[in-house]
Amino acid sequence: MPSKQRKIAMMGYRSVGKSSLIIQFVEGHFVDSYDPTIENTFTKFIRLNSTEYEVKLVDTAGQDEYSIFPLQYSMDFHGYVLVYSITSSKSFQIVQIIYDKLLDMVGKIHVPIVLVGNKTDLHMERKISTEEGKRLAEKWNAAFVETSAKRNESVTDMFHAMLSEIERSDGHMPEKNGCVIS
Repeated sequence: MPSKQRKIAMMGYRSVGKSSLIIQFVEGHFVDSYDPTIENTFTKFIRLNSTEYEVKLVDTAGQDEYSIFPLQYSMDFHGYVLVYSITSSKSFQIVQIIYDKLLDMVGKIHVPIVLVGNKTDLHMERKISTEEGKRLAEKWNAAFVETSAKRNESVTDMFHAMLSEIERSDGHMPEKNGCVIS
């Protein structure tokens, strides 16, 4: 059986760790230097719940409150990972603006989204509580994960959650413990 192809956009404010999360997931290492992204696409094959996926991850340029939502990200994408840094209130505000613009551009009430609070390794500098992130994700009916690209904490979980959100929105419930819930 051929792999299911899934295209996912990583979006968020600049320097929240979008590229670092992707590189950690695809290549298995952390990049410490900051080099602003214009756009990169990474591909990884993964198996989840006995299904093989070819995941194309589009690493986008950092957005801000004045950015116009790029039209090319509103079509042919299966899901969106919206990333903020737990150390930045500004990035948390921006992710909410991106969400609103995303819904306007895509024109759907529900879009598969995972909200990600990155940089948990910097817990001493935390500005956004886990509860705030969870509340926002619940409001959006999105999955929520806190990660550390640096320590490779919950990075794979984030992408698995994204694939599960996509399957759920397509009407396919992911398998749980060998059972299919329908």
